[in-house]
Amino acid sequence: MIIDVHGHYTTAPAALGAWRDLQIAGLKAPSQTPRASDLKISDDEIRETIENNQLKLMKQRGSDLTIFSPRASFMAHHIGNFETSSTWAAICNELCYRVSELFPDHFIPAAMLPQSPGVDPKTCIPELVKCVEEYGNVGINLNPDPSGGHWTAPPLSDRSWYPIYEKMVEYDIPAMIHVSTSCNACFHTTGAHYLNADTTAFMQCLTSDLFKDFPTLKFLIPHGGGAVPYHWGRFRGLAQELKKPLLDEHLLNNIFFDTCVYHQPGIDLLTEVIPVKNILFASEMIGAVRGIDPTTGHYYDDTKRYIEATLKLNEQERHQIYEGNARRVFPRLDAALKKKGL
Repeated sequence: MIIDVHGHYTTAPAALGAWRDLQIAGLKAPSQTPRASDLKISDDEIRETIENNQLKLMKQRGSDLTIFSPRASFMAHHIGNFETSSTWAAICNELCYRVSELFPDHFIPAAMLPQSPGVDPKTCIPELVKCVEEYGNVGINLNPDPSGGHWTAPPLSDRSWYPIYEKMVEYDIPAMIHVSTSCNACFHTTGAHYLNADTTAFMQCLTSDLFKDFPTLKFLIPHGGGAVPYHWGRFRGLAQELKKPLLDEHLLNNIFFDTCVYHQPGIDLLTEVIPVKNILFASEMIGAVRGIDPTTGHYYDDTKRYIEATLKLNEQERHQIYEGNARRVFPRLDAALKKKGL
């Protein structure tokens, strides 16, 4: 199988965005705040948005299954308060669950959390539990910066995050470390904030002993790890200066990277620097970069082409990246596939 571990419902029906606009407007006029039940999206609407977009491209590009979560830029945890985020997360997670029910052979859900700046992360646990136990979610997305580019939250090594980690370990689910919209004009959302956060999250883990407290905790750092592979020597050297173990021992039993890197030299570098066991196939298709590369004539986010073309991998290693590593890092995904005889 070819498993894409990084997909978002970026093509959700327009009614979802319209409801969110009303929710945001209701922050100034609470009496006009919409109810969750006011949002009406039919199964046919979901089918249309998926069949004409993600599923169509999956079939064209040769991928089989996508781990599917709410649109990252729509999480917007900085808006409103915990109640705002709680309602919004529940709506978005339910939609992704419905996608997985309508297309069970092609999509399996991962959850966004109802994070809110300054609010204890443990308030996210009820939504996490619901999504795993009722919706069959195989992972979560964890935003290290709910403030939207201002970085007011403590680092991921802070004990305030521990209740979420305890649940992750209990359920044996990984977290994709994924920020949302930047409301800081200094940081473009997808071109700077996302990649900054990937790099920042890795460094927060490097400077801490988080994985001594949680030896089985697993983080997936998307977008190829931001600057991490390109500056691997810098991180190795910093770990050495901080008297940390070698990175293989210190971090690489717990941290993994995806292949959302949109050119051949980037994938070549990723697969040369990062051990194959730590790389999972992903595309984030119909996401941050949707255009066609004029130098190749192919979509930038058709990442399978780069995996196939790189000279850094043999067929066994490609199998690890396409399927084997995803099954190992997402045990609930593996169990769901085995239940189907796959």
